Amino acid sequence: MDTRLKVPPTKSTLLDLKKQLTNLEVGYELLERKREILTRLVYQRLKDYRKLRSSVKEVTQQSYFWVAIAQMHMGSKQLKQLALGMEMAIKVKILPRSHLGIEYPSIAVETLPIQPIGLLKSDASVDEARIHLLNMTRLFAELGEAEISLLRILEEQIKTQKRVNALRYNVIPKYKNTIKFIQSNLEEEERNTLFQLKTLSESKNKNS
Repeated sequence: MDTRLKVPPTKSTLLDLKKQLTNLEVGYELLERKREILTRLVYQRLKDYRKLRSSVKEVTQQSYFWVAIAQMHMGSKQLKQLALGMEMAIKVKILPRSHLGIEYPSIAVETLPIQPIGLLKSDASVDEARIHLLNMTRLFAELGEAEISLLRILEEQIKTQKRVNALRYNVIPKYKNTIKFIQSNLEEEERNTLFQLKTLSESKNKNS
């Protein structure tokens, strides 16, 4: 692996490389800050995601418990007939959202009033099941948003980490090595030139 850039060892090249190195170091600092922010954000989002997933698990268990009770009281056939006549009790809007240049969907959930069912057609367990299922659906939507945003932030954090590492361990060292090499070459050339001038001067003095 080359440790230097393939450029001519001239003064103009040296000046250009020094300017580019300054820009690279500024870019590195900005990326390093972004990486730190993203890393903190990943840990925070992961903590929130785990809490939300735990809530979803609990609500899902409660929902299926009440569905099972309603099924025992009314039977599967009657429950299916009731479900066919029910109106939607939830509205979901998915909008684009951006944070730190990362795009992910923002899910807004609106719960609607649950329409009553005739007393002769249903059991109280049906209303309990509907309430828990509605809450479960809302939490699943929130969990979906949390999971997608977490994954996209994590992807961006990994990309930023790779760029930081590339600059720190590859690009910037190459520039520094090249600058050092060119400076050394130019200094050597300058010493040789001075030596030749000194030799010529001494030679002229001897001949005069």
